[in-house]
Amino acid sequence: MKSLWNNNEAKKYKTDLDLRVYTSRLLGQDSSLVLHGGGNTSVKSTAINLFGDEEEILYVKGSGWDLATIEAEGFAPVKMEMLLKMAKLEELNDPDMVKYQRLAMTNPSAPNPSVEAILHAIIPFKFVDHTHTDAVVTITNTKGGEDKIKELYGDKVLIIPYIMPGFVLAKLIYDMTRDVDWSQLEGMVLMNHGLFTFNDNAQKSYEKTIELVDKAEKYLAQNGAVINVTDDKTTIGILELANIRREVSKLKKHATISILNDSNEAINFSKQDIEKIATQGPLTPDHVIRTKRIPVILRDGAKIDLAYFVEDYKKYFEENKTDETLLNPAPNFAILKNNGSLSFGKNAKEANIIKDINEHSFEAILKAEKLGGYKALSAAKIFEVEYWSLEQAKLKKSGNSLEFGGKVALVTGGASGIGRSIAQMLNAKGAAVVVLDINPEVEQIFNKADAKGVKCDLTSSSDIKNAIEVAVKSFGGIDIVVSNAGIFTPSENLDTLSDENWEKSMNINLTSHQKLIKQTAPFLKLGIDASIIMVASKNFPAPGKGAAAYSVAKAGQTQLARIAALEFGEYGVRVNTLHPHAVFDTAIWTDEVLANRAKAYGMSVQEYKTNNVLKTEIRSNDVAELVCAMAGKAFAKTTGAQVAIDGGSDRII
Repeated sequence: MKSLWNNNEAKKYKTDLDLRVYTSRLLGQDSSLVLHGGGNTSVKSTAINLFGDEEEILYVKGSGWDLATIEAEGFAPVKMEMLLKMAKLEELNDPDMVKYQRLAMTNPSAPNPSVEAILHAIIPFKFVDHTHTDAVVTITNTKGGEDKIKELYGDKVLIIPYIMPGFVLAKLIYDMTRDVDWSQLEGMVLMNHGLFTFNDNAQKSYEKTIELVDKAEKYLAQNGAVINVTDDKTTIGILELANIRREVSKLKKHATISILNDSNEAINFSKQDIEKIATQGPLTPDHVIRTKRIPVILRDGAKIDLAYFVEDYKKYFEENKTDETLLNPAPNFAILKNNGSLSFGKNAKEANIIKDINEHSFEAILKAEKLGGYKALSAAKIFEVEYWSLEQAKLKKSGNSLEFGGKVALVTGGASGIGRSIAQMLNAKGAAVVVLDINPEVEQIFNKADAKGVKCDLTSSSDIKNAIEVAVKSFGGIDIVVSNAGIFTPSENLDTLSDENWEKSMNINLTSHQKLIKQTAPFLKLGIDASIIMVASKNFPAPGKGAAAYSVAKAGQTQLARIAALEFGEYGVRVNTLHPHAVFDTAIWTDEVLANRAKAYGMSVQEYKTNNVLKTEIRSNDVAELVCAMAGKAFAKTTGAQVAIDGGSDRII
């Protein structure tokens, strides 16, 4: 492991807190040191209070902040005097610890201090860095792990036996170090937990972490803890993935994102003796609130395996509970025997966090096996953390209240105009979206954890199948299909209508919708409150001269939706159609086109835009709002409906 410290960059940071931000981010950039909010850092400094007196302050990472992106405001300022007095108490329960730490803060709007604030305070150095480094924890989580740590670091580190984080950990270290010469220590290793380093200099504290981790990485390599991974492929079918996601959603009682990890590393792990190595417990106990203690192992019958997991989880709860309330017993991730793994979350962010934790854990567990055998904490100790009130509070803060949270939407024609607005709005309302368009720019427009663009020719069944595979592997299934893609064909009267014009309109404006329904139907039947929304046109109920190719195709699309409503109703799949008209904030309506059309009707541009009963302008976002309504609770008991969104057309009325 190499230091990322840069002298030129570091010179930009002048204050103690600025330097603390800089080195915290250096630690956070490396996922082998900390993951998704893990770890914590602090700096001791001084501040002038309201009365002009100087106070010693501990700036410690606040709850909810991530070291990779932390800002100065992410550090909670706590009075050192109060923290040091708290360390001398014989007992202090967790709620009181949190309360009194908040009372000792000099800024009440700052986040809650880390639960390890007292521990940071008693370490007599300016800068303190705490990481959950993979390499060190891999060694601690092996048989004879403490002896291996002693062999590796000698008396340069203080070894702390595992104990719950928070006050009891701080108190243990306080008692253990009363007679310790801190100047002789390079760090502390917390068994099954992580690493602490410290120094009065920000660079030296950070680089001591790098040095100790580098030694651990080399120790693993020198002792044969190296993983050889072959280039394997998953053989599980995407329909089976959708079925697993449906069953897990039922158990969790809400729509669930399910992300497939079919990397070589994940497949390699799934081919090991997973009944033994994957059922011992997590790498570090703080992972349990994300992953649960163990995964469900899925072999051939997902429903049966899931039922066994739930039964086993309830047994684990009964064996360890005191006065706790049972959490949802559904699994948070699965090992697909010989085929990789799945991570489950209420949204894509949560599922990806679990996936990242798993990737690091898979590697660490296999290395620990080669080092003598993986050994996790007991179920009882893991239970303590899983049901710890302070950890449960973190989960409550991350609650999902978005309308389409956990749902997966597939939107066609999404690189621009109405389709793009629809995809963006569904995504903003919580849905993971897969956006299709023949324009390859869609892959750059939608390119994040919960929104993926796929170049797709909707007249090609193979292209559609590929897009569906992306959706199911990325998010678990399909719940909402917005069949929006279409083209305007040149105006031609019937007696001069070209075959090319007619066929092109039929292929794109009708047949492509039929192909999409055919390919997505099996997945919608496994979806959560599934629905299809057809974006047709006012040209169906109110056609115009010269628009036969377009109007007839849109009439066919509307009829297709009506038949789909009849056929899919028994599976709970709703199919509704909307007919937009005169949506002028799209690419085809340039200023020049608008001006020419308005002139042809003897109107101003504004009059032309609002030429409807309500005298209002229709925008892409208005169409997107109606799509979201059709996909949501407002249309929960409606299928086969057709709704115009045109400001009111006297021809339709």
